Amino acid sequence: MEERLQKVMAHAGVDSRRACEEIIREGRVTVNGEVAHLGLKVNPQEDIILIDGKPLGGTEQKRYLILNKPFGFITTVNDQFGRKDVLDLVSDIPERIYPVGRLDFDSEGLVFLTNDGSLAHKVMHPSFEIPKTYSVVLEGKITMDSVYRLRTGIILEDGRTAPAKVKLLETSNSESRFHLTIHEGRNRQVRRMCSKIGHEVKRLIRVGIGPLELGNLPSGKYRNLTKEEIRLLKQAVDS
Repeated sequence: MEERLQKVMAHAGVDSRRACEEIIREGRVTVNGEVAHLGLKVNPQEDIILIDGKPLGGTEQKRYLILNKPFGFITTVNDQFGRKDVLDLVSDIPERIYPVGRLDFDSEGLVFLTNDGSLAHKVMHPSFEIPKTYSVVLEGKITMDSVYRLRTGIILEDGRTAPAKVKLLETSNSESRFHLTIHEGRNRQVRRMCSKIGHEVKRLIRVGIGPLELGNLPSGKYRNLTKEEIRLLKQAVDS
């Protein structure tokens, strides 16, 4: 799948998209031996992309991690407000890794980090439909009608959501707990879906991305993926 070069570079962790545009303008990027121009579309899986003569992503050892993001951290690599970001929690990793996708400032849980640009692109892009599972705690008691609406699609400002999987865990008059699985990646999607059914989210934790599970990983800690987890993740995006 082709995408604009600056977007591919940003996804690979080179820099922000705006900074990548400047790098392209400076003539420092070649694609298949030709100097690239702004707006060029590339396929990162097929095209040879060099920055200052070095392959995109470099020759670093490929690293694959999951992190349990605490509340109050952002997943944006460059933040104009100077807030704490998840890379602060993996600062001892020598390779230049980057978070794949977003997890809101006020949400917690599983973040996948890697320097494998091709795999990151597939995990993040909605066309590959990699499921993300969230543990949701809502204010108040959720009704079966609301569960049905989540399962069949909620109409948001940016269109109807794809059907979600809902697994109820516990309900009472004061709060409801359930697992919600979606494969889209819209901004604050889970919170907006819950708002549409009349409930405020008290706590939101991402517990799964495809075959990856948060498990009992402590908050603020990370671990390397096993070879089997890497194999299963690559299999999921290539199936």
